[in-house]
Amino acid sequence: MDIKKQPLALNIQHLSFSYHNQNVLEDINMQIPKGSFLGLVGPNGSGKSTLVKCLLGLLSPNAGSVQLFGVDVKKFNRWSDIGFVSQKANSFNSGFPATVFEVVSMGLYGKIGLFRFLKKKHKQQVREAIEQVGMEDYIDDNIGQLSGGQQQRVFIARALVSNPSLLILDEPTVGVDAKSVKNFYTMLKKLNDEQGITLILVTHDIGAMSEYVTDVACLNKCLHFHGNTNTFEENKEEMMTAMYGHEVNLLEHNHDHDHHHHHHDHDDQDGVRREEG
Repeated sequence: MDIKKQPLALNIQHLSFSYHNQNVLEDINMQIPKGSFLGLVGPNGSGKSTLVKCLLGLLSPNAGSVQLFGVDVKKFNRWSDIGFVSQKANSFNSGFPATVFEVVSMGLYGKIGLFRFLKKKHKQQVREAIEQVGMEDYIDDNIGQLSGGQQQRVFIARALVSNPSLLILDEPTVGVDAKSVKNFYTMLKKLNDEQGITLILVTHDIGAMSEYVTDVACLNKCLHFHGNTNTFEENKEEMMTAMYGHEVNLLEHNHDHDHHHHHHDHDDQDGVRREEG
């Protein structure tokens, strides 16, 4: 198969990762073409966040390789092309002294150093990113005063301001109410459709995402499925049973009551420590 014919945003080959001799990821192979919107789903502790850290070069796999836009992640240096939004992004306390404008400006640091040197063109970029996520009315508001859903939009804007080709979102809707989640996914779909940004959305929320994404990957240590959304929908029941080991209720659940009880379950963010058990 000639990879060159089809430009890939990500090429993951035979990737394995273990932590204290415990296999967290086993022989993951995924080719993600530019312009796709991938939903990466799996149970808690399935290795989703570990995979993301390998993609971002934060962890080195025990075996296999990751290429970003045709370059091995170890040599990759165009990090402004990659946007990342973590689930931690929206845990600001209400007193945090930064406006929406300032938070989004931070996405330009890599390019221009501290934002007191923001030039007119940079300020324009910041405003455009804020408009892309529909937060222009809040540009001078304090980030801590916004709702969880609004804060997440601001973090998307911060990731967008450097004009990335690939945006990776790790459980971005934890603690965001159901209506905002819908709007949030709609906004992501628009970025994918209109700007051709390749998106990887890591989520446990199978019900809500499938009408927005172009492709789905199901991960639980191994890759159980990777294909387009229609194929996934046709085989969803058995996919989920295979992956979770029991029938799964696929109704879209309401985030409102969900996040209070389970917030820490979804917190794969501190990496592989959670995934031992």
